[in-house]
Amino acid sequence: MENEPINPQREDAGQRLPVVAIDGPAGAGKSTLAAHLARRFGLLNLESGAMYRALALKAIECDVSFTDEAALAALFATTRIELQPQSEGNRVLLDGHDVTRRVRDRDVAEAASQVSVHPQVRAWLVAQQRALGARGGVVMEGRDIGTKVFPNAEVKIFLDAAPEVRGQRRFLQSGPAQAAVTEESVIAALRERDARDRTRATSPLEAAEDAILIDSTHMSFDEVMARSEEIVRQRLEKADSAQ
Repeated sequence: MENEPINPQREDAGQRLPVVAIDGPAGAGKSTLAAHLARRFGLLNLESGAMYRALALKAIECDVSFTDEAALAALFATTRIELQPQSEGNRVLLDGHDVTRRVRDRDVAEAASQVSVHPQVRAWLVAQQRALGARGGVVMEGRDIGTKVFPNAEVKIFLDAAPEVRGQRRFLQSGPAQAAVTEESVIAALRERDARDRTRATSPLEAAEDAILIDSTHMSFDEVMARSEEIVRQRLEKADSAQ
């Protein structure tokens, strides 16, 4: 069955539960892939992007400038971010309030891109992410999961595609609610996002040395999922044989 997990890893069987790290630029399809792999292998999907967006939403609500690192750091003391796994995806709680839908809005996503460049912000959220994934058994996607958050992850995938392809996919997904948005503007926004992510001083976007690159420019998403499942199986089989 499509929705049944394949060989879920069990901590009570004496094995350390694996960590699957998926990195790549905006619009590459990391979130969809992470959710798929979590279901297929019986792992927990922890969305690092949702955590950054939740903090950005807190900054919006508190009228804190995205460029004021000290003011953003002051939010940490009063911020609680939780991810609650659901059958249809994670439920995102910010200070006890369900913000699952709100953190997907474009203004919050853009704010998260600006907030995430600050070293103190990244350090705080990396600590939160490591705590959530300390026991393994998780799939995490982001831009520095395999390089900084979980450098010892058993499986590392870097998912990429040409900006024109990512922009077109994102434009087609935008739907009627974003009717005023053009495909060209979406591609331009992705190029700007790529530049910020790849050149920031702290944890720039880059593939880990031991990550497997999947360039989906000329692949269907079914092909991406099949290739990713193969990578996870091979890495888990290798880890099992080494024990």
